[in-house]
Amino acid sequence: MRLEILTLALLVGACTWAFRYFPTRLDLSGMKPDGILARFLAATGPAAIATLFAASVMPWLQGGVALPLVAGTAAVLAVFALSRSVVAATLAGSAGYGLAVWGLAFSG
Repeated sequence: MRLEILTLALLVGACTWAFRYFPTRLDLSGMKPDGILARFLAATGPAAIATLFAASVMPWLQGGVALPLVAGTAAVLAVFALSRSVVAATLAGSAGYGLAVWGLAFSG
């Protein structure tokens, strides 16, 4: 493995960890509901869904199989429409995508 790729993977991993860890350690008791930090934290759920969607679209755009993309997207839309929960929709999309990939791996 090239050193540049390893360095990039470590930097991205460290930033991802920090992005997920530090907001859980903030004292939010004095935070204004319409402040910039509240808006930033509220946007992390939709950003996670967009990231999962982009990661699943890339192989499809490069000539891969579209079934995992369709399954994951359908799961996100269905669960969000039923529950209005970003967390549940994100988990359902991941599960739908993963199950479709797993099903394709063992079907052929």
